[in-house]
Amino acid sequence: MTWNLWWRFGPWEQRRKAILGVLREERPDVVGLQEVWELGGENLAGWLADELGMHWAWAPGELLPHWRERLGEVPGGVGNAVLSRWPIAESAVLRLPTGEGPDEVRTALYALIEAEPLPVPFFTTHLHSAPAGSAVRCEQVRALARFVAERRGPGPFPPVVTGDFNAEPDSDELRLFGGHLTAPEVPGQLMLDAWRSAEPGQPWATWDAVNPYIADFTWFSGRIDYIHVGLPHRPGLGQVRAVRRAGDGPVDGVWPSDHTAVLADLRDR
Repeated sequence: MTWNLWWRFGPWEQRRKAILGVLREERPDVVGLQEVWELGGENLAGWLADELGMHWAWAPGELLPHWRERLGEVPGGVGNAVLSRWPIAESAVLRLPTGEGPDEVRTALYALIEAEPLPVPFFTTHLHSAPAGSAVRCEQVRALARFVAERRGPGPFPPVVTGDFNAEPDSDELRLFGGHLTAPEVPGQLMLDAWRSAEPGQPWATWDAVNPYIADFTWFSGRIDYIHVGLPHRPGLGQVRAVRRAGDGPVDGVWPSDHTAVLADLRDR
């Protein structure tokens, strides 16, 4: 699963209960989380992990400049996280480049999941968000692709890369990351968008204009949150058997986040 949790915006105390409710219902094995808050020694990912009996890894960041302009100086931090039902053998954090964009801290988090029957190299990230920021995101996916190539390891299971890319599927940055544009500085690897395996006609928008949290912000919907799976060293391993949205409606009257989650079922044998 991948899910942007919208930091501490909106009715965050009610929302975190709704987030927990979705995760309890869906029971994902591994989750990549973005916009996770940390404040006063408490971390949303750590709280979720404790409630769910999962392991977790954390990549701290900083409040984004446009958030500070809007909110002023507020306490707390933000970052990316991984939750896993299996132990996490190792982790690493990459600070993404900013290119010609604003000086902001965005990261990619790697976690080697000691899954059964095979370990899984798992990644989550959150790219630059400005609608006209494609050039920055292209720089970031180049760095991300190198990070993935360096850490995919010799195991047969392909890398799984999750996150909020803040870009739609036909954008230059998604085509570049997927391996469909020529870029000599990007390692030669093909990353497949799990949504290729979605059932025709099912709801697809992860930034959905029907969500009341964004209804006054935008009039369009988009698919900007992804699960990508690399090519395996063993045929069929990691094949996407099904994919769909999750967390795409209110829980006890509260929408969990301004994004929906994406949930994919991968072949593990």
